[in-house]
Amino acid sequence: MSKHLISAEHLTINRIEEIIAKGYKLELSEDAVQRIVHCREYLDKKIATNTKPVYGVTTGFGSLCNVSIGHDYLAQLQINLMMSHACGTGDRVPNEIVKIMLLLKIQSLSYGYSGCKLDTVQRLVDFFNNDIYPIVYMQGSLGASGDLVPLAHLSLPIIGLGEVEYQGKVMSGKEILQIMGWQPIELASKEGLALLNGTQNMSSFAVWALIQSHRLNDWADKIAAMSLDAYNGLVEPFTDAVHQVRPHKGQIETAARMRELLQGSEILEKPKSYVQDPYSFRCVPQVHGTVKDTVAYVESVIDTEINSATDNPTVCPDEDLIISAGNFHGEPIALPMDFLAIALSELANISERRIYKLVSGTRGLPSFLVANPGVNSGFMITQYTAASVVSLNKNLCSPASVDSIPSCQGQEDHVSMGANAAIKLYQVVLNTERVLAIELLNATQALEFRRPLKSSAVIQSIFEDYRKVVPFIINDEVMYPYIQKSIEFLRK
Repeated sequence: MSKHLISAEHLTINRIEEIIAKGYKLELSEDAVQRIVHCREYLDKKIATNTKPVYGVTTGFGSLCNVSIGHDYLAQLQINLMMSHACGTGDRVPNEIVKIMLLLKIQSLSYGYSGCKLDTVQRLVDFFNNDIYPIVYMQGSLGASGDLVPLAHLSLPIIGLGEVEYQGKVMSGKEILQIMGWQPIELASKEGLALLNGTQNMSSFAVWALIQSHRLNDWADKIAAMSLDAYNGLVEPFTDAVHQVRPHKGQIETAARMRELLQGSEILEKPKSYVQDPYSFRCVPQVHGTVKDTVAYVESVIDTEINSATDNPTVCPDEDLIISAGNFHGEPIALPMDFLAIALSELANISERRIYKLVSGTRGLPSFLVANPGVNSGFMITQYTAASVVSLNKNLCSPASVDSIPSCQGQEDHVSMGANAAIKLYQVVLNTERVLAIELLNATQALEFRRPLKSSAVIQSIFEDYRKVVPFIINDEVMYPYIQKSIEFLRK
């Protein structure tokens, strides 16, 4: 079984995708162990010798920061924190995102700026390696004092509370510890705060969305190329010289990709009587390319975030500092997540317009892509569905990050709402995938009507693979299973 060493070495989003997809096991590097132990020893010594209160270590939390806690209650303070903050509601966070959350929390704690004990971090590693998924809920985080609520749910099982999913069954934190033969972790001072503070909930959604974004960008280009050929469109708008005079990186890359995808198409070689295509075809480089540029920007921000320590207070042993500040605040990633949702929604937006053109009965294609329209409604309602999903995306793209509702008696008076941005981004990703799947369903149907002419070798290969799971529709059939199969096809 392949392993990934948790260390101070830079963790990339591509590496996270590899770790999750290939089922890597985690192991704390010697350097990470030393960092964790060094920080904890420093913190214990500081608590024993320091007469000044330390936020969250020897004081209460939030607006209770002025309430001093006696040494005998420091451990209970952390347990109470975790229990009282587990106020999540709504749908469950999917296991694949929970697993990323565990990885990111382990990574952040391993830098040795959080004050966690080694056994605490190791238990999180144990959960990851044994595919134990804490039950975390979508709603409850303001994305300001970190993701307090979801991270409380993530962490409760290590002390025998909360719930997990293991081998397809939901059970209590106490039950999973008994099954695995583990004792509950006995939290020391600061540990509850280290576990609950941080941006790992928001960041895990962002990482997941970026992984999906690369996949959807790739498919959007392929499907657009198929639709263009099916619509008997023009290749001239993708000429390199056009894009060199407006040299946005994503635009140039997309134009080149479209030329590559369509190279050798017999349909393209056929003379055309028109000189322009609608924008949804002609402006693919400008729209898809801008989405690519947005993904690249957001990835650069999230890349920094996942390689950071984001809890509070920050413990810096080598500088002899314990400072309460604001690294848990989600603003740096809340705005980019809103931006990414807007960008991905545009992939769906332009896709729906191409669907509309394919079913419109123009360019020699039959109305609604059936040979006998009238008796058959054909693909009429697939465009309705796509339009509905696109409209929902537009509602979801109202930015969450422009809102702030003060909390904690005004101590936390500006919040990022980054967790809400993450939830909306998650929904936009799934919606965009659905619209692209519907376009693929229509594009393959339309391409049949160009026979005996063939598209390019690349497009024909996609077409033939797709036809193994979704057939050509001659007369009306129940359509929703084909939409679902199309979604699954995009996930292969």
